[in-house]
Amino acid sequence: MMGRYKTLVVSVVMAATCGSLVFALPRSQDPRSSAKTVRAATFYRDVLPILQAHCQECHRAQGIAPMAFETYEQTRPYAQAIHLATQSKAMPPWFADPNLGKFSNDPSLSDKEIATLADWSASQAPAGDQQDAPAARIWAESWTIPEPDSVLAMSQAVSLPASGDIDYTYEIVPTHFAEGRWVQMVEILPSQRANVHHAVVYVRPPDSQWLRHAPIGTPFTAASLADPQERAGAMWTDSDILLVYAPGSSPDNWPATMAKFIPAGSDLVFQMHYTSTGKGVSDRTKVGLRFSKEPPPQRVLTLQLTNDHFVIPPGAPDHRVEAWGTLPNEATLLSFFPHMHLRGKRFEYNLIHHTAAAGQSNAPTGLPADVAVEPLLLVNYHFHWQMSYRLTKPLHLPAGTELQAVAWFDNSRNNPHNPDPDSAVRWGEQTYDEMMVGFFDVAVDAKADKRAFFVRH
Repeated sequence: MMGRYKTLVVSVVMAATCGSLVFALPRSQDPRSSAKTVRAATFYRDVLPILQAHCQECHRAQGIAPMAFETYEQTRPYAQAIHLATQSKAMPPWFADPNLGKFSNDPSLSDKEIATLADWSASQAPAGDQQDAPAARIWAESWTIPEPDSVLAMSQAVSLPASGDIDYTYEIVPTHFAEGRWVQMVEILPSQRANVHHAVVYVRPPDSQWLRHAPIGTPFTAASLADPQERAGAMWTDSDILLVYAPGSSPDNWPATMAKFIPAGSDLVFQMHYTSTGKGVSDRTKVGLRFSKEPPPQRVLTLQLTNDHFVIPPGAPDHRVEAWGTLPNEATLLSFFPHMHLRGKRFEYNLIHHTAAAGQSNAPTGLPADVAVEPLLLVNYHFHWQMSYRLTKPLHLPAGTELQAVAWFDNSRNNPHNPDPDSAVRWGEQTYDEMMVGFFDVAVDAKADKRAFFVRH
């Protein structure tokens, strides 16, 4: 699934290829083309700024999208497709409930921007005056972040078969950092996006025993390890997560007051979930890092709420699974990243408050009557767009705060992605299995690492 451009784009491509130029109503059929029309929208003056701000992160040369929207010549054939996709709000993709929370990385267009794209399409997509164009956005090769200060790549490419299941693949990459480095921006870049369902890059400090007997610089799977304990524990670690990559996800870009930390002498452990796509290829994923100019006052940690003991019954259209956790120390909540597989339907993050007063039965949530739920995020989950959701205003969480993650799964025949509605589904690595992981990022004191954070005071 990873990197395969989403279902929504298929409709865009189909719409665009039905004609060689533009899908637009003749101007005489457009009710807006009257004497009262102020001026038609043009590409350089009106459309290009919208594309730069909302679309080019994916729609650019070497971007994840199959077509680029950087020039007039590239964009004009898709005028009507762009109009339809933005009018329906299928593009830019965003799946958070608009009535719940504000998120700084929400790419949604304003009503005015949607109307501008509609007007441009209906006016037969005029170019306008090139002198009206804003300065081009500069991209560092395939990177979305600015040119990285350091790029760490897999030492050896991973050969992927054309068909069949692929076990989780690991590769350990030494950083050779002589001193600890504060990472303010980080991006994971697979060379074969279509084959990467997700990737997690962990920071393994020198004193960690996780996968300590595994090979360095060579791809391996848990099954290939000689030590039974390492085979069993390959997927479970208390190491810091540097970044999670999934289709539709974006790089981390923290403000100047916070960053992630890589201790001196650490290794990066690439955990890759590959899928076969009908063609044998090789992937060599890399990670780009930009460092803070000086040590920040806060350190970012990625934590998670996970439930791996569920069973989704055959045919269940709305099966609920939840996970709970209590913060041992105070932290500032920054963002969310829900992860599920093909049967994922919705995902919610909540704060749990214990109240003194007894009230009505809390039957819909299955909670006691003296427990109140404060929703933070509700995502209508999309398998091909696994996105992060960053709070516009970070939220202070006192020590002892209870967090709840709730996932709903659709194992019915009405789910077009469902590989087998007649089977019960459990936790597993492959996409026909399921996962329930609610990643979330918090900022803590810069002197506290992940282990220290979980020591209750």
